[in-house]
Amino acid sequence: MFSTTIPSTFRTLFLQFTPVFTTPSFENFIPLATGWILCTGRHTIRRVIQSACGPARKKHHSTLDRFFSRAVWIPDELGLYLVNLILPLIPADRVSAITDDTLCRRSGPHLGGAAMPHDPLTSTYGRGTKAGRQVFFAFGHNWVILSLGVPLPWNPQRGLALPVLFRLYRSKKRCPESEYRKRTPLASEMVEILAAGIPKSRKLLVVADSEYACQTPVRRLPPGLDFIGPMPMDAAFFEVPGEQKGRGRRRKKGKRLPSPKALAEDPLVRWKLCSVSIYGRPVKLRVKTQVGLWYRVAETRMGRMILTRDPKGRIEDRAYFSTHPEFSVEEIAQGFSRRWAQEVLHRDTKQALGLSDPQNGWWRRPQGKRARKKRAGPQPHPRRGEKAVRHTVPLAFVAYALVVVWYFKHGVVRQDVRRAQRQAPWYRQKREASFADMLGAARREIWTARISANPVLRAVSSKIRDLLPPWLLAA
Repeated sequence: MFSTTIPSTFRTLFLQFTPVFTTPSFENFIPLATGWILCTGRHTIRRVIQSACGPARKKHHSTLDRFFSRAVWIPDELGLYLVNLILPLIPADRVSAITDDTLCRRSGPHLGGAAMPHDPLTSTYGRGTKAGRQVFFAFGHNWVILSLGVPLPWNPQRGLALPVLFRLYRSKKRCPESEYRKRTPLASEMVEILAAGIPKSRKLLVVADSEYACQTPVRRLPPGLDFIGPMPMDAAFFEVPGEQKGRGRRRKKGKRLPSPKALAEDPLVRWKLCSVSIYGRPVKLRVKTQVGLWYRVAETRMGRMILTRDPKGRIEDRAYFSTHPEFSVEEIAQGFSRRWAQEVLHRDTKQALGLSDPQNGWWRRPQGKRARKKRAGPQPHPRRGEKAVRHTVPLAFVAYALVVVWYFKHGVVRQDVRRAQRQAPWYRQKREASFADMLGAARREIWTARISANPVLRAVSSKIRDLLPPWLLAA
């Protein structure tokens, strides 16, 4: 089943996914996952197949293509088995689940599942510009991702987000009305699947940005789960209703409390200065807090709202809400700061692992059939290519998670930092390994096993290993 070119350290990781696939699919999963890790440059499916190591290189390329387009494996099952690999890396009892969406830009009007979603990178909010707010759209796939926050073994104050569950958001114009679902229900569905798949001894904390800090995800939280997210400055906040007197329907909310904006302007409530560790460094904030009901979002579930202000005035006032009223200001601020790891995940998978590069999922008209008249806009086939699209992005995210899990167990940070400083001496302040360093270490491990398996190169494998970093960089 395993080739001699697969390192033993990676074999133990791959064996965890045996129940997800049939035997033929599992034999294709191993070379495709390692090929995705080894591939440099543009990560098209053909280049991934070329980079695949072992006997799979002798297979016809259509065999590996069918792993995406016709194989029966389910991405949710793959993600839940990946959770079993990640949980031992999280020492705390409370596990942070981070949810957000990302846009994978694509090209080609016949690409299955693609649409024109909002592009947050090119859109502007109008701050400090004369043009005001400008909204742009881009053609591609919009994915909702649920990740687990994992602290770095060498610096627990910082961490990475490892993706485990994935949902493709379909535009309302490009899918049947009965199948259309917004991004927030998709995120809620993944949270419920994750909550059912982790041990009951672990408490789950959901962290999300403003799009997912709304009633759909918060009200559908399974019992025992908590939520941390941003809060609008004009949000209506209420006291918990007191004891009911007399007849009538029981009140669901009490007296209205000041909104975050009103609380910030209230001179009778003083700001408190506190030091919070955010993104691995201490930060001083002025805070105000109050406990009550954010009825529009959480209904009768009591929570805590905190209001933060930058003492230097560089950042505008911001408000955050937690469904756990006993959380301290530090716990809420630190918990929400873990959300940024999701943005780092999106950047690393796109830049280092080519998340947006594959063009599979498109369809071609049958030979001899007359072409339709060209028209503007997407023209995908109703079903053809959809399965390939839903399988490709999860495999890329799983390759990312496998690299990080492998490095946490077998990587040597000091050696990789010194190696990176020799190759780039201008990084004088570098003290920790980035994902690029982890990926480079994983590639060296796999390439060393491939070279050692060749009896001709075995005698010079140690010298070749020293030359691998510049070779991989040049590739």
